[in-house]
Amino acid sequence: MTALVRYLFTVLLLSQRCVAPLLLFVGLVAVLTGSDAGPLTATYASVAGAMLPCSVWLTMALLGLEDRAHRSIVVVSAGSHLRVLLATVGTAAVWCLLLAAAGLLLPLMFGTHTPGPADLALGVEAQLTCALTGMAIGLVCSRLVFRRQGYALVLALVLLLAALLGRGVSPVNIMLTRLQNASDSADALVPTAGPLAVAAGFLAVGAAVTQAITLRKA
Repeated sequence: MTALVRYLFTVLLLSQRCVAPLLLFVGLVAVLTGSDAGPLTATYASVAGAMLPCSVWLTMALLGLEDRAHRSIVVVSAGSHLRVLLATVGTAAVWCLLLAAAGLLLPLMFGTHTPGPADLALGVEAQLTCALTGMAIGLVCSRLVFRRQGYALVLALVLLLAALLGRGVSPVNIMLTRLQNASDSADALVPTAGPLAVAAGFLAVGAAVTQAITLRKA
């Protein structure tokens, strides 16, 4: 599994398809948090919001790297479709963790803040909630599910809007609403753990749906 993750990470890096979502993330964080001196709860809510579309983009780019023939070779070498899918999810998670590290540090460079451990923990928690949700969307909108990427792009945009605007349903919307109304990071840590768990469940469902459709098409 580690070799597969390393292979997929390297292929995405060499393909340079990761550059656009990475630049988008840095640009959004710079715009949303530049010269910010407010509470870090709202700042990291903005950073987490930037993570959502970028994680979708990265996941879709990762799953669209190889055509059907090349993917078949990878599946045969790995031993199963499931191993390749899990390695893909793991690779996307590594990229999102790298973005999350940047998302923690960049607001401190662009703005004026004095972070504490609770602030940093909340920043990680918020970004992971959006990253897991974005990865779930990226999986079900990938080339493995949709051969026509125009349809996949439309569905991805619809699901992104639903994730951001779905009051009481979307873990991203619930989490962002709580962070925007919170004044202290320590008090927001526990309430935002629920949306993180729901986002992890969404990712599991997205992976299961993608796996089922992939096996049906194989």
